[in-house]
Amino acid sequence: MTPVLVTGVAGFIGFHLAKRLLDDGRAVVGVDSVNEYYDRSLKEARLHELEGCAGFRFVRMDLANREGTARLFAEVDPREVAHLAAQAGVRYSMENPHAYADSNLVAFLNVLEGCRVSRPTHLVYASTSSVYGSNTVMPFSEQQGVDHPISLYAATKRANELMAHSYSHLYGLPTTGLRFFTVYGPWGRPDMALFIFTKAILEGRPIPIFNYGQSGRDFTYVDDIVEAFVRVLAHPPEPAPDATERLTDPSSGTAPFQIFNIGQQAPVPLMHVVELLEKALGRTAEKEFLPPQAGDVAMTWAAADALERATGFRPRVTVEEGVPRFVAWYRQYYGT
Repeated sequence: MTPVLVTGVAGFIGFHLAKRLLDDGRAVVGVDSVNEYYDRSLKEARLHELEGCAGFRFVRMDLANREGTARLFAEVDPREVAHLAAQAGVRYSMENPHAYADSNLVAFLNVLEGCRVSRPTHLVYASTSSVYGSNTVMPFSEQQGVDHPISLYAATKRANELMAHSYSHLYGLPTTGLRFFTVYGPWGRPDMALFIFTKAILEGRPIPIFNYGQSGRDFTYVDDIVEAFVRVLAHPPEPAPDATERLTDPSSGTAPFQIFNIGQQAPVPLMHVVELLEKALGRTAEKEFLPPQAGDVAMTWAAADALERATGFRPRVTVEEGVPRFVAWYRQYYGT
């Protein structure tokens, strides 16, 4: 079976996506550099889960390596490409900006070049709600302009969308960018809020509550992200018949290119999520209220109508369901 190439396969979402594809009977070639941005043992544990599945092969490499990436595409000749490899994190982009240039710009260009040569039926790549930056019109719609990023991380992800559009236009490569909204769930990243809060509460340390608790996020459970990703992967975009209309839409174009939000369409106050964590953990959190962090926005809220029209799906798992699932995984994995 012609495989799906999943980049960033040792990462949070890449792992879940690869597992779903394998469970569906697809062959998967996963690639990851397994860098040290966070605990490598967690990444290795994800890989261990995947390596027990039939149809999975792992390649350890850095996609910023131009020659290595070209060889990978020539060898694998993937039917579809799910690109999730990236340097994540808003605040870390202020500490180590060059990591974002290497992982999010150079590596993505190498992936686009690999796709130009191997001609997969579809390239679906991870973007982020952070591209909406200082936009204040809610909910965030794909039709809004996204020209005011407030972090380098967001700027590199918006650059990915523009780079993908150019390759769609020049080479007819079908590409779709998915703007994820605050993904959480089992096997999550240790730098994410739920992970940080859970660890601190169990250790009896105060949890940092930025913006003095006046924040809200469109929390999206990882299974919903994966379901949307799989559906989108199977439906590559086609050039629009009405070129003039498409040119006025920042999320599409005259080429086989599109962008979708993936979010619950329901911003949840951060303090409500803290309450759900306290209930699931059976402990009261000590809270340290702090001013806003640089690069953060007060609220995110996804309009996901376009995703539903295209795939028939919209995220379903509420935080009341998802937070206890995350806590159960955390307790089991760390033996707390």
